[in-house]
Parts: sequence; C-alpha cells; structure tokens
Amino acid sequence: MQSLNISTLIKKSNYHRPLLFNSVLWLLAFVILVFIFSKGENPITVDYVYTFSFLILLAIPVLINFYVLIPKFLKQEKYILYLLCFTTNLLIFALLSCWLLRPLLDSLFPSYFFISYLSKPNIFLVFSIFLIATTLLKLAEDWFYFNTNENRLLRLKNQQIETQLSALKAQINPHFLFNSLNVVYALALEKKEGTTNAIVQLSDILRYVIYDSDTERVSLKDEVKLLNNYIAFQNHRVETPNATIFDIDIADEQFKIYPMLLLPLLENSYKHGLIAGETKTPIRIKLYQTENQFQFTISNANLNTKNKIKDKYSGIGLINLKSNLDLVYPNQHQFKVEESKDQFKVTLNITNET
Repeated sequence: MQSLNISTLIKKSNYHRPLLFNSVLWLLAFVILVFIFSKGENPITVDYVYTFSFLILLAIPVLINFYVLIPKFLKQEKYILYLLCFTTNLLIFALLSCWLLRPLLDSLFPSYFFISYLSKPNIFLVFSIFLIATTLLKLAEDWFYFNTNENRLLRLKNQQIETQLSALKAQINPHFLFNSLNVVYALALEKKEGTTNAIVQLSDILRYVIYDSDTERVSLKDEVKLLNNYIAFQNHRVETPNATIFDIDIADEQFKIYPMLLLPLLENSYKHGLIAGETKTPIRIKLYQTENQFQFTISNANLNTKNKIKDKYSGIGLINLKSNLDLVYPNQHQFKVEESKDQFKVTLNITNET
C-alpha cells in the first residue's frame, strides 16, 4: 500500500502572505506614528509626509530582518551571528535616518517646513523598539502556523492510519473466511457428524471478526476466546490428538490490544504446521501478560516441503499482521520469526500498552 507523503504536502502550502502581512503591519505603524508625531492633535499634511518618509527608512531594516536575517540566521540557530547582524542592521538605518531624513525632505518638499519630530536618541529608540517588536510579531506568526500545521499533520496522519487499517481488515476478513469455508467444505465432503457444530462455531467466529473487532482495542479476554473458538473449529478437520497446546498466563483479562492481532499467527500455524492424521508435533502457544508487558509465542512443525501452498493468497495474514504492528505499535513491539529445519516459531512482544 502506497502511503501519502503528508509532510511534503503541508510544506508546499506556504502560510505566510507577504502582501497581506506587510499591508496590515505598515498601515498600523503609519496610524500609530501619525498619532505620535501630531501629538494627538488633528494631523496636517506635513505630518503625513514626514510619517510616510520615516516609515520608508524604517521598513527597509525590518524587511531585511524578516526575509534575510531571521530565516538565514535565527531559524538556523546561529544566534550570535543573528544578534550581530540585527544590531548592525539597526544602527546603519537609524544613522541614515538621523543624517538623511530631514535634508531629503527639505529638498523634495521645499514648500513645507519640516521640524525634527524626533531627536537622534529617540530615533534610535524608535528603531530599536520597532525592530524588536516586529521580530517578535514575525516569530509569533511562525509559531502560530507551525502549531496549526503540526495539528493538521497529526490529523492527516491519523486519517491515513485509519484508512490503511481499514484496508488491511478488509483483506483479513475475506482471507479468513476463504480458509474457514474450505474447512467446512472438507467436513461436508466427508459427511462428518461435527459439520453442524463447525458451522455454528464458524458463525460465532465471523460475528466477532466482522462486528466485535470493529473497534480500536479489545480486551485480551475476548481475543483469547476467539483463539479458543478457532482451535475448536480447526479440531473438526485435524484428527491428531492434542493438536494444540495453549498455555495462558494473564494478569489482567481487560488488558487492551489491537483486535484480530493474534488470529493470523494461529491460522498460519494450522495451515503450514499440521497435516491431518500425520503430524505428531503439536502447535504450542504461550500467552503471557503482566502490567504493561505482553508476549505471544507460537511454534509449529516446519512442513514447508510437505505442505507448501503455492497459490497467490499464501502469506497474506502475516503480511497484514506486520503492517498492522507497524501502524498501531510503532516502536512498541518486537516481531521475531525463527525457522529451523524442524520448527517454525514466531514471538510477538508488545510494551507500554495499557
């Protein structure tokens, strides 16, 4: 199953809108500075001209900070270099404002009389406050959209996992039904007395598989009951006495696990580890649970050369199981397969699942 590269899709959506962001920022700055320069009185034309000119010199270092210094130094964790560049940027344009603003205004607007609205120390103060404030504003915008994207990413990942798990269950159920119907078919051909009971047991198993397992987690008690029902169902076709030995050591029957997690392993052992009337080595199952530790071990005779199934459906159960484990228990499970000449053994460990 091909997974969607969610991170790439989110990265492609650029949250920052420079035109909108800067339009709002500089409009607010203009209103505030006009109010300051006019000292709260009704502003006149010269106030607007001075404020607009002052903002041009102020905007240049702010934009350099936004689109050069922050992405290249601050976000790259080059803090000392960022502080040096930030300070240099501030000093250069504050000095230019002190030296050039009034002469330029006098030459461009000779009909107006411009007085010094701000002293040199106050110009440095305004530049410092404005650059620091806009830096914090930009970082706040980045933080807001970072958290928004993180939450969106988590939601999309959860949706993707749910979709994949649903697809895997859709594969498991028909696969299980196909194998089980083969058992009933074999019993019917031989006209065995247990055929009716086998059909009833299969009905109970399918009810659990289709309805009861349609949830995030089920109790260990329910999964053990499913395994016992499946073993009883398989006993109708297996004529070997004590074909399965099931050892259970459970501290908490309400311990939650992902549904239909263990059945594929048991099904695989019956399919590849037993030949009715011939196999003497029983299937051995050990189920152990205590606190946050869960272990399931199953072993059977290795009859690969005698009982090999060559159809395209062979192995679907184990493949689905591995996929489920990777999705539901990432970094919380160990799945180990050991195969020798005479034995095939699988061990599943799950931790930190309560």
